[in-house]
Formats: sequence, structure tokens, C-alpha cells
Amino acid sequence: MTIRLYDLAGAEDERRFSPYCWRVKMALAHKGLAFDTVPWRFTEKEVIAFSGSTTVPVIVDGERVVADSWKIALYLDEAYGDRSPLIDSEQARGAVLAFRFWCEQNAHPAVMRVIMPGLFANLHDKDKAYFRASREKRFGASVEALGADPAGSLAAFRRVLEPVRSLLALEPFVGGAAPGFADYILFGVFQWARVMSPVRLLAPEDALYPWRERLLDLHGGLARRAMGHPV
Repeated sequence: MTIRLYDLAGAEDERRFSPYCWRVKMALAHKGLAFDTVPWRFTEKEVIAFSGSTTVPVIVDGERVVADSWKIALYLDEAYGDRSPLIDSEQARGAVLAFRFWCEQNAHPAVMRVIMPGLFANLHDKDKAYFRASREKRFGASVEALGADPAGSLAAFRRVLEPVRSLLALEPFVGGAAPGFADYILFGVFQWARVMSPVRLLAPEDALYPWRERLLDLHGGLARRAMGHPV
């Protein structure tokens, strides 16, 4: 049975930009599971009300409905334990969860300042007022102010990534020898940016650059085929 994923879309139905939804799409492909997607916007809360969530990702797998990217990853490992794991041990679960929080509290706000002009411009018109109000409340600054220093914001974003850069100088993936959910957590940040903004986040000599290339090509080029800008 094909899994259904409610997936955040921008101005066009094909512009799928949520870093959280990208985690799930990569996770589903990692498991070798067939899935289709339903484009969803911020202001369409009623469409996913059945899930008990007001945000995506939401998956429907037969009779099971699961919301939240972390809960979905845990569900996929439990329900499809005979397939390649996303998180391969209880010990690893704690480390991946800590990495998730680091990414959401550091990489997410840093990259948002870099990509804000493109991000706002590529939202669906019906979502722009909601996005402006919610993000200006969260960050305490206007959308325009958040995106006012692209060069400085890009330098700050690159500094935030230094711990991962050190790791990827030693290992091909955040997960070690093979990709796992930690890789998909961080990759969601880069795919969010690629889909919504023309800003090139990484220099070719950056240790993160070949890692991102590997993730773009993973699972038959799932992420590279998505609507977005050159990297």
C-alpha cells in the first residue's frame, strides 16, 4: 500500500520546501517505501485536522496516521524493522535526537536569515500574511529585517556548521559509513534553501559540499529532481 504524505508547498504545487517534510521523504526512500504526496499550505489547517496536528509532515499508512518528522522516523523503524534502519540502536537514538535539537535551534534560524527574501517571495500568496505574522512574532523582527544582511547571515550560517564540517572531514556521512536519519535532518536545511532561494550556501571546497552532493544523488536523485535552484 502506498503511503500518503502531506507535504508543504510554495507558490507552485511542485515547490516543496519544508525541511521537516524532506526528512520524511528521504526516510521513506531510505526504507524503499512507495509514497505519494499531497501539496499543503500553512493556511490549510483543516485539511490535516484528522491527524491532530496543525503542521506537516503527516503520513497516512493504511489505518495509521502519524504526524511530526521525528515520530514518523521512529514509526518507520518500528513498522518496517526488516528494512534498512534510519536509527540503528537505542544509543544512536539519543545522539540523533540531540543532533536534531542542535540543528533546529542553530542551523534553522541561521539559514532562514540567509534565504528569507527568496523564501517569502516563493510562498503561495494565501500563506504570506500568516508567515509574516508568525515569523515576525517568533524572531522579533520584520521579514525584511531578517533578510537585510545576506552576506553577514551567510557567513554566520557557515560558522554554525563548523562541528559538522569537522565530522564530515572524517566520515562520508553524519551517520558514519552510511546515511541515516541524522543526515536527513541536516540535509532538510539545504533542500529548504535550494528549493526557495538562489543563494549558494556552500563553496565547492567546503567539506559539506561533497556530502550534500551525495545526498542530492541518493535514492535515485529524489532531492535533485525536485524543483529548486542550482547549487
